[in-house]
Amino acid sequence: MEIDGIISAIVIGIVIGILGRLVVPGRQRIGILWTIVVGIIAALIGSAIAGALGVADTKGVDWVEWLIQICLAAVGVVALDRSKARR
Repeated sequence: MEIDGIISAIVIGIVIGILGRLVVPGRQRIGILWTIVVGIIAALIGSAIAGALGVADTKGVDWVEWLIQICLAAVGVVALDRSKARR
């Protein structure tokens, strides 16, 4: 992966993390850095899943890939929030 790929993964991860956090109702007890980390991981895993399903490269905006990534980010935010709430 080249430097522009890493930078774009971080930017997309930030957007995905924020959108995933907005989807989850209520207040989350995780910081912005954890949101970004969850978003980056969700973006990478979501891209892999979309590629496996054959919906990663479509004409126009890849809505299905974005939806997968946002759902994964929301699940990650909820899981991290619940693990922090137990402490």
